[in-house]
Amino acid sequence: MADHPPGLTLRFERALRLAATGHRDQVRKGTGIPYIEHPVAVAFILDRAGFDEDLVIAGLLHDLVEDTDVTLDQIRQEFGGAVALIVGVCSEVKLDAEGNKRPWIDRKRDHLAEVIHATDEVRAVVLADKLHNLTCIRLDLLDGNPVWETFNAGRDQVLWYYGAMLEACRSEDARLVGLRDQCSALLADFSAPER
Repeated sequence: MADHPPGLTLRFERALRLAATGHRDQVRKGTGIPYIEHPVAVAFILDRAGFDEDLVIAGLLHDLVEDTDVTLDQIRQEFGGAVALIVGVCSEVKLDAEGNKRPWIDRKRDHLAEVIHATDEVRAVVLADKLHNLTCIRLDLLDGNPVWETFNAGRDQVLWYYGAMLEACRSEDARLVGLRDQCSALLADFSAPER
């Protein structure tokens, strides 16, 4: 991590193992790529941007509560309140009170509303998440994969969401500005009319 000597701490290794076991049966949308590739990439982006171990671990764990049986309490007990807080804000509420899947647009609007009022630490994880997702979309498009068909919304809605999230993640922190700029460059390419 950015504030540690080379090598992994035991704490980071515990987080890596939790993420790997939590996501073990999942793959990335429309691919056979093991899902763990995504949270590892998010953690890598955050580490390269110079964030501390708590934030890098939060990046590694950011999808666990949303997509697995791991709870925020488990994350809080193992990795502390700061990591759990970030993971909690990064987690969309996918099910309603009756256990039914919520509409895509409702989940995205609620998440945007949270991020608008979030800390820069939360926004850093969100931007690293979006940067990796946008990078994957770009690579999949270059490889000729039918990317837009894998989403629970149309291309225009997906692009709207990414643009709105980048607006919500404005910050004076140079590290966040850099992440946001990279996301914006990718998004601008996708926003051009389809070829």
